[in-house]
Formats: sequence, C-alpha cells, structure tokens
Amino acid sequence: MKIYQHVAEQVVPTTLNRAWAFFSDARNLKNITPEEMNFVILSDLGDGKVYPGMLIHYKVSPLLNIPLRWTTEITNVKEGEYFIDEQRFGPFAMWHHEHYFKEVEGGVYMRDQVDYAIPFGPLGRLAHAITVKNRV
Repeated sequence: MKIYQHVAEQVVPTTLNRAWAFFSDARNLKNITPEEMNFVILSDLGDGKVYPGMLIHYKVSPLLNIPLRWTTEITNVKEGEYFIDEQRFGPFAMWHHEHYFKEVEGGVYMRDQVDYAIPFGPLGRLAHAITVKNRV
C-alpha cells in the first residue's frame, strides 16, 4: 500500500484564540470543504468543540457526485496547539490528518498534514494521479 502525504502551510492574520476557536469547531467543517464535495455532516456535534474520541459522521461526494459515507475520529487534542483526526470508515485505505497552530508575528501559522492511502492497488494509484491528489 502506497502512503501519500499532503502538507499545507499558511500564516493567517488573526489571533491564536480566534483561529483555534474556528478550526477546532467541527461544525465549521462544511465551511472549509469545497462546495463541489457536497459535504453533509450527519452527526449531532453539540457545541462542536473537538475532543479525543469524538466521532464525526458525514457524507461527501468527491467523484462523479457519488455520495460516500465517511467517519473520522478525533484522536488527539492539545488545546490551542493541535488536533488529529483519523478515518474510521470511508473512502480511503488510511487517513491521518494533523492540524497545527502557532502564534507568530503577523498572525497564526497553521500547518495541515494529511497522510493517506488509496484502496484498489494500481487502480487507486491511477485515481490518485488523475484526481485525488489535487482534491486532498
């Protein structure tokens, strides 16, 4: 199984408290997911605040408008610094997603790292090359 990695980094002109409050609120997942993914949260998220063990169930249509169910679990949280989610059920053979936050001059440095694997062997690698890598 081939494991891929995608890293995105940026500095956002805001405070650490505001960045953390927004990104660690699972109810905002829909706001940061591209509209063409047809993302729908199926879970009752309560106040939305992420915590270790939190399961988030949703539906997403990443390809040809085919709806897929996806469940991720928040596995680790260090308030104001990072949180990690992992796929429990869904379209990937493996999904491990780390979100990091650090106050810097000019705002908040954010780093997103996703390690993932695609199922279906050679067909999955072809799908990754054609479309998946550009949509993660």
